[in-house]
Amino acid sequence: MAHVTAAPALRLDGVAYAYPGGRQVLYGVDLEVTPGERVAILGPNGAGKTTLMLHLNGVLRPGAGTVEVAGLPVIEANLREVRRRVGIVFQDPDDQLFMTTVRDDVAFGPANLGLTGEALVARVERSLDAVGMAHVADSPPHHLSGGEARRVALATVLAMEPDVLVLDEPSSHLDPLARSELAAVLQGLDATLVVVTHDLPYALQLCPRSVLLDGGVVVADGPTGELLADTDLLRAHRLELPYGFDPRTLNPRTASTPASPSSAGERR
Repeated sequence: MAHVTAAPALRLDGVAYAYPGGRQVLYGVDLEVTPGERVAILGPNGAGKTTLMLHLNGVLRPGAGTVEVAGLPVIEANLREVRRRVGIVFQDPDDQLFMTTVRDDVAFGPANLGLTGEALVARVERSLDAVGMAHVADSPPHHLSGGEARRVALATVLAMEPDVLVLDEPSSHLDPLARSELAAVLQGLDATLVVVTHDLPYALQLCPRSVLLDGGVVVADGPTGELLADTDLLRAHRLELPYGFDPRTLNPRTASTPASPSSAGERR
């Protein structure tokens, strides 16, 4: 019997993109993510990380090159299925939480796909349970702390049952406990994971592989610990580890992540 190889969860081939007005941000990005893999996209501000992220489910379409999700080209005719398969959790939960209760927010996506009745109720309950937030189902989203809101935003995406989860700066503005709680949730999920971040310790904790993007091109791709231990590489691309953090001495699965200066003000 012939061996059938599964298509990559994500494949980008020569992706280039310029915004209206001519400012080019991506210059021929090649990237492949296998099903079940956990990959961090690292880079300084302005590297093109967010632009790249928005290509993964068709919010943006490349000016040159191609994007595929599980072998499915990201083109207009396939956008509904692509967006079901690839869920993006944005940096600001307010971009995803807009209903009067948490339950309604989590139900919104699958209801729009036609799920109703007990099946919809069960989907919402499973999604909230997965992020440890079932106890706030009837709360208004604006009453949540920053960490709680981030996990509920994740639940709204999980409710769509995506194959790939993409998270944009998931640790930003979270205090150390909230960062740890979110990391535990993410480590427990059975999904392909892409984490777009400049939080290097968080990348090490969550993702065995990292891709370093700068100037709209991939400049490094390899084991996260090895990339973070290369101080010359980090310095060349305007990245810096927190004081006292040594990736060579830590177990990525149990490493604590120091609070960043932006973590003050956990309450929204």
